[in-house]
Formats: sequence, structure tokens, C-alpha cells
Amino acid sequence: MQTEKMKQRLEARLEELQREVAAIDSTLREPESRDDEDRATEREEDEVLEGLGNSAQNEIEAIEAALKRIELGTYGECTHCGKPIGEARLDAVPHVPHCIDCAA
Repeated sequence: MQTEKMKQRLEARLEELQREVAAIDSTLREPESRDDEDRATEREEDEVLEGLGNSAQNEIEAIEAALKRIELGTYGECTHCGKPIGEARLDAVPHVPHCIDCAA
């Protein structure tokens, strides 16, 4: 496995997600409209943005954990059973912590 390549992918995705979260936070801090209908629409949009922000934050935490595993030399090992995680699985989702058996 090319750990350095995966590290670069993880760091790039981490930066992308951090930018997204910052943009979401900025949007959520904007003042509300004075119009009741506009405010209702804004609240619905805010709920969607909060959901996206929460998903991004969860992915950030998973990526940071994967980067820590790289640092510790345990990247590519299932955090549950210790068996190797398949390269195809890591290629698809580089921050995945479990082998396919433990994920099931």
C-alpha cells in the first residue's frame, strides 16, 4: 500500500472539508431576514446546512483518526480486529477504520 499517497489524499480532503465547514458556519451566522416567509425559507435552508456541516464534521474526525493511524504505523489495519483492510476498500474510502468483515 502507498501510505504516503493515501496521506496526501486524506490531507487534501481534510482541507476541502474544513473550507466547507467554514463556509457553512459563515452562512449560518448571517442575519435573518425581516420578512416572515423569507425567514421560514432561511430556517429550512439552515437545517440542511447544519446537516451538511455535521456530516462534514464526522468525516473530518474520521480523516483525523486515519491520519493518526498513519502516524502510528497502524494505517490499513482494522481498528476492531487488527486484520488488514483491503486495498480496494481503502482506495474507495481512505479513512475507513474497519475491514469489510467487521464493518458488516
